[in-house]
Amino acid sequence: MRIINLVENTPGAAGCVPVHGLSFYIETRRHHLLMDAGPSEQMVQNACALGVDLTKVDTVILSHGHYDHANGLTAFAAQNPEAKIYLRRTAEEPHFSGSAEEGTLHDISMDLAILSLPGLVWVEGEVTLDEELSLFGGITGRKFWPESNRKLTRRFNGVFLQDSFAHEQCLVIREPGNTVLLSGCAHNGILNILDRFRRLYGGWPDAVISGFHMKKSTPYTREEEETICATARQLCACPSEFYTCHCTGLGAYERMKAIMGEQLHYVHCGEEIKL
Repeated sequence: MRIINLVENTPGAAGCVPVHGLSFYIETRRHHLLMDAGPSEQMVQNACALGVDLTKVDTVILSHGHYDHANGLTAFAAQNPEAKIYLRRTAEEPHFSGSAEEGTLHDISMDLAILSLPGLVWVEGEVTLDEELSLFGGITGRKFWPESNRKLTRRFNGVFLQDSFAHEQCLVIREPGNTVLLSGCAHNGILNILDRFRRLYGGWPDAVISGFHMKKSTPYTREEEETICATARQLCACPSEFYTCHCTGLGAYERMKAIMGEQLHYVHCGEEIKL
């Protein structure tokens, strides 16, 4: 299995431009696939810089319906209209960050032009695509639910509601001797995602690749610091290797790294994960 980052917030490989968003290119024995597509055509440009041929991609998984993971799909589809694109039905809902009362509300919805792309496949429940690939959502736990979620909403019938992230889905890749779990931002909490994985698959993944949605532009409160460290301590009890990026934030990563050591790694823009 080969896993290459195409879009991430922080500088990494030469020739790749970091932008706020996330995209991974993955080669398995049977597939060439994308997990998310970043916010723009920068994903295509970074893929070119890395020598990744996007015309070979047969499968695209959209982890959730936010622009920074989805909007590169239009540029991708212009190069490759044949690939199947899997997303949850509620990904098309309007999504927002911030507060109207505080004057900070802004739209983080995906581009609705994506809904007209060829190859779109709507996903509900748990789906097995083949012997290598499967998808799951239905993450309802609230253990160490990221505090930053509270400023993320969806608009339904003209009313702003707390986002439940029903549009979030995870990808599981299984090859002989290696099972990899990928999530985009783990909005519902990485520990809750792992609980759901274990209920569905009966064990632990060998590797987990995900943002942890802990990034903040202001200092962490004492409670937030405690949640970050408690999450890291619980992840230490898992036999999995963790690769994080994007919405985790370097501040949270450094705190978790101090606890998890070589069990936790940060993936920068353009870097390849060596499993």
